[in-house]
Amino acid sequence: MAIRQALIIEADNCPMLLPSRLALWLALLSTGSTLAQGLPAEAEAALARARLPASAITVLVVDADGKAAPRLAHRTGVPVNPASVAKLATTIAALDLLGPAFAWSTPVYVDGPVQGGTLQGNLYIRGQGDPKLVVERLWLLLRRVQGLGIRAIAGDIVLDHSAFETVAQDPGAFDGEPLRPYNAAPDALLLNFKSIVMTFSPDRNGQAAVHVEPPLAGVQLPASVATAAGDCGDWRAALKADFSDPLRIRLAGAYPQSCGERSWPVAYADPRGYAARAVAGLWLDMGGKLAGQVRDGRVPAQLKPAFEVQSPTLTEVVRDINKFSNNVMAQQLFLTLSLQRKGSGTLEGSRELLRQWWRERLDAEPPVFDNGSGLSREERITAAQLARLLQYAWASPLMPELVSSLPISGTDGTLRRTRGTVAGRAHLKTGSLRDVSGVAGYVDGASGRRYVLVAIANHANASGLRPVIEAMIDWTARDQ
Repeated sequence: MAIRQALIIEADNCPMLLPSRLALWLALLSTGSTLAQGLPAEAEAALARARLPASAITVLVVDADGKAAPRLAHRTGVPVNPASVAKLATTIAALDLLGPAFAWSTPVYVDGPVQGGTLQGNLYIRGQGDPKLVVERLWLLLRRVQGLGIRAIAGDIVLDHSAFETVAQDPGAFDGEPLRPYNAAPDALLLNFKSIVMTFSPDRNGQAAVHVEPPLAGVQLPASVATAAGDCGDWRAALKADFSDPLRIRLAGAYPQSCGERSWPVAYADPRGYAARAVAGLWLDMGGKLAGQVRDGRVPAQLKPAFEVQSPTLTEVVRDINKFSNNVMAQQLFLTLSLQRKGSGTLEGSRELLRQWWRERLDAEPPVFDNGSGLSREERITAAQLARLLQYAWASPLMPELVSSLPISGTDGTLRRTRGTVAGRAHLKTGSLRDVSGVAGYVDGASGRRYVLVAIANHANASGLRPVIEAMIDWTARDQ
């Protein structure tokens, strides 16, 4: 399988491939040897410092247009865990299948007449996978409700999550960061990444005001916290926050005065109850009244939407996913594939769609997909498969949308801290888990040629790969 895909990298654009060159490709990819030369000296030195054996990494540098043999190929046919590099397959397939202008809609239904500003019945909000239904857009949705003349609701506000299957997920399983919003589980009605943002604003009286968005109904939080002298440093730890009780957030420490105003996004401790508390809290904060409750349920089949709110376009969403490696947004997009094509968002439905897309577009056997984000121990892909995917995207009309979504070396996203002599010359998707680190994307050579670069390590010391990656970017760019 890996040999066939590696051959496609070149054979698609070189129908006159000589038998001798074909034999060389077969030999190299079956043995996992290097092509043209060994790893650059600086990369080998970085590997030695990180105590990473060459047998733990896979590396491929090849023309983006696929018209020449690789400059470097090492273990390109070995399946590896790609971590968040897997988001490339999700985003490229989604741009192709859904189109860059695709947008999610969230319909709102009114079940009953409006009399004297009061809805005599229930209000329904049906989630359809929007990955960016953040607090500002939820506020606008509820303002649209008020624009219908509704100031009070005699019944309930019903939240419909049924478009996606429920995906169980431990938010701290992979990086030990359960409070990070990007580790939230996917949800058809994903509101604000199931998180709150606490903003701390110090005054001159030894206090810092605490403002929370969105307001969560029934959740207590201090209105202020004492300030302290000293460097800003690890100001989050200085607050001694306790999030163990979902109904009461405690701040036992102090906020450093020198920090000025800072914000802290935190995943809510009870993600299942988040949506109901956020909708109720924001509705009441906007002056609305609710006689019933906010609860989960289904939209009655006979109801027609009163209105729908639209998400940003897929192009914008893909940029957020790839620039900042947002796991939950990637999973939302992955489940959206099967929702749009099969009527229900399921992991297995999206896996099958992606496998079918891979066979049709790339004419090759697909890798092992899991949840679309790379937050998985099951996903497997080879460097040859990744290169073929990136070469396909490079030749596609969607190339500008993809490349603009990738972090730029030494400039932004997850590559902003990358060091090297050619900052800004590489657009690469990064990936990291415990025992996994890597990149895949494009590098501009000094000669004007564009290259695909893939470098992934699966090893206990994989976290030390960054200097190797920096060396590989520099080496690939210096091609004159």
